[in-house]
Parts: sequence; C-alpha cells; structure tokens
Amino acid sequence: MDFQTAVKTCFNKYADFTGRATRSEYWWFVLAEVVVLIVASLIHQYVYVIAALAFLLPALAVGARRLHDIGKSGWLQLLMLIPIINLVLIYFYVQPTQPEPNAHGAPPAV
Repeated sequence: MDFQTAVKTCFNKYADFTGRATRSEYWWFVLAEVVVLIVASLIHQYVYVIAALAFLLPALAVGARRLHDIGKSGWLQLLMLIPIINLVLIYFYVQPTQPEPNAHGAPPAV
C-alpha cells in the first residue's frame, strides 16, 4: 500500500475499529500524522491542537486494526499510557501480518 492510499484508507475508516490493517497502512499513516503535526506546531499552537484532535480517532482506529492483524486485542493500545511498557506496543506494531485468517477476519489484501 502506498502513502496516499494508506492515508485515505485510514481517514475513510476513521471510526472502524474492526478488521485488520497492514504494517504499511499503519506506518504510512503514522508518518503522515507526524509530518502534519510538526508543520502544524510550526504554524501556531491552536493549529497543532486542531490537527492533533483530527488525527486522534483515526490513529486509534488504525492502531486497533493493526493489533488485530497480528491477532491481538485493540485494547492493548492502553499500554501507550505506561512508560517503558509502551515499547511492547511498538514491538507489536512492527510484527508481520498473520497470513492466516484470525478472529478479526481474513488477512488484508496487499
């Protein structure tokens, strides 16, 4: 999945916490989020807050779908709130897609 497709998919599925998301979909979206937030922070504090709020729900949704892709619960995103332990979540995000269907559906088409 390329950058543009990944960002469009994530915003189209902004409140869809079901299904699965590939590594490329997740990481392209994270890159877009980081770039937009850096640019927004350079413009003005209020622009940054608006951009961060705009990315919040889609980021949580794609994070949950990414965890589903490796057979984990989306609730594991709560680990992000615990210092040091949150590194486990990053480890989960970089894992390859499970090639077989799991409780969250068939593997996403690449």
